[in-house]
Amino acid sequence: MAASKCTRLTGSLVKQLLDSVDSVLFDCDGVIWRGDQAIPGAPDVINLLKKNGKRVFFVTNNSTKTRKMYTDKLATLGFNACEEEVFGTAYCSAMYLKTVSKIQGKVYLIGSNAMRQEIENVGIQTIGVGPDPISGVQIDWANVSLDPEVKAVVVGFDQHFSYMKLNKALQYLSVPGCLFVGTNTDTRLPLEGGKAVPGTGCLVKAVETAAQRPAQVVGKPSNFMFDCVASQFNLDPARSLMVGDRLDTDIMLGTNCGLKTLLTLTGVSTVADAVHHQTSGCPNRAGMVPDYYVDTIAELLPALQG
Repeated sequence: MAASKCTRLTGSLVKQLLDSVDSVLFDCDGVIWRGDQAIPGAPDVINLLKKNGKRVFFVTNNSTKTRKMYTDKLATLGFNACEEEVFGTAYCSAMYLKTVSKIQGKVYLIGSNAMRQEIENVGIQTIGVGPDPISGVQIDWANVSLDPEVKAVVVGFDQHFSYMKLNKALQYLSVPGCLFVGTNTDTRLPLEGGKAVPGTGCLVKAVETAAQRPAQVVGKPSNFMFDCVASQFNLDPARSLMVGDRLDTDIMLGTNCGLKTLLTLTGVSTVADAVHHQTSGCPNRAGMVPDYYVDTIAELLPALQG
């Protein structure tokens, strides 16, 4: 459809794009809301897409909420949504463990209570959630007591991340056959006013460095994130649209999986970032160039109301 990549989506192009897709996948923070405030017009966009017969899904790398917690937040902010439409990395990690790796045993989880709930919802026991203070000396750490039933280490966002958790992850991952899963590789979480805090990618990288092996990442831009949605709802990538605010996760996911892509400028990435990728001559960076961009998804409203 787009004559060239990174085209501003305006006028009749909006209707053409929407007519060409059956399913729309939205990232959440920076796309449909910022913090605890809906992006102006976003609830109307989502609700009208559904009213017009489109399937809508919410796809987020945030591992600190269950599907129900997301559905409750969506409802509070005025979005018409149900749990089955929400795909966070907590849920997708659980699905990966159950359907892909099919682990028979427990998970050592560096993550949140929400992750524990999602993983235990599919019948897999977890250990490790919560603070884990250090004691003893180095030889004690190297010989820390391990649960022989643990068959996987899973790393998500954990506000209680510590040296002892890093050490236990290393000890478990030194056992032959122990699976290593990371939710996502986002290194920074942007906040209002230009501030940022370390993201899950920092924790995953720390464990990778200690264990001297890479994690299997399930979140965006990993294909598994889209496969998780597509397998349950029989999505056609060619008739699906990924809408996001980050080029390295949202737009790259869309490119990797053959979806149309739309960058919204209410979050992290800018058009200048996209242009830099586009003119870099680097094939990998070319995957981070969106088909289209808008200032805000509210710009879709006229075509949906018309």
